[in-house]
Amino acid sequence: MSTPDFAELLRPTEFLDHDSPEVRDFVARSGALEETTAAGKAVRLYYAVRDGVDYEVYGTSLERAALRASSVARAGKGFCLHKSVLYAAAVRSVGVPSRLVYADVRNHLASERLRRMVGGEVFHHGLVSVHLDGRWTRVTPVFNGLLCRLYGMTPLEFDGTADSVYHPYDAQGARQMEFLTDYGDHADVPYERLMARMRAKHPGMFAEGAAGAAISGSGSLADEAPVPAP
Repeated sequence: MSTPDFAELLRPTEFLDHDSPEVRDFVARSGALEETTAAGKAVRLYYAVRDGVDYEVYGTSLERAALRASSVARAGKGFCLHKSVLYAAAVRSVGVPSRLVYADVRNHLASERLRRMVGGEVFHHGLVSVHLDGRWTRVTPVFNGLLCRLYGMTPLEFDGTADSVYHPYDAQGARQMEFLTDYGDHADVPYERLMARMRAKHPGMFAEGAAGAAISGSGSLADEAPVPAP
């Protein structure tokens, strides 16, 4: 594998627009700027995205503008594709190189309604790769702590050193998630390829059919959880 261009993996892009006021404000509010190490900043931002941005699928959008980090920060909600974009942009803003990662996973955190809409138990998933202490670490700042508890899963933690990738088992030890296909790392959202995969794999998610980018449905995954919200 060729040596990555870290300058490319730090600069703002169309989707990782960390020079925007919305992302700058999100980073400032996270407390990451108070940390003295790159790992400390990456960890602080992980929890800001994981728990400070609601994990929600219904009523979101995959329009180009909606997938920009600034839009996600402003909306305060989204699913894995949105939250990963915000995290990748936020860590770049504090000097941590990042790449977006896409994969197919089986048995994602989901309600029965969402599984029907997605078309089964295989979901197209987004996460982030960050370069810390000389190596790449994969990070999933997606499923907020409350939602994990409602669905009987232990929230994913990140300490800045080890991968924080997926929930192999739920809180009772049952098989919960499995990676199937890895589509690799990207310096920015490969928008056309991403949308082609989403429309091919999950046509039932789109409110306007294959040509649209609005996600169908209303309500919330928290309301559909097997454990009532406190």
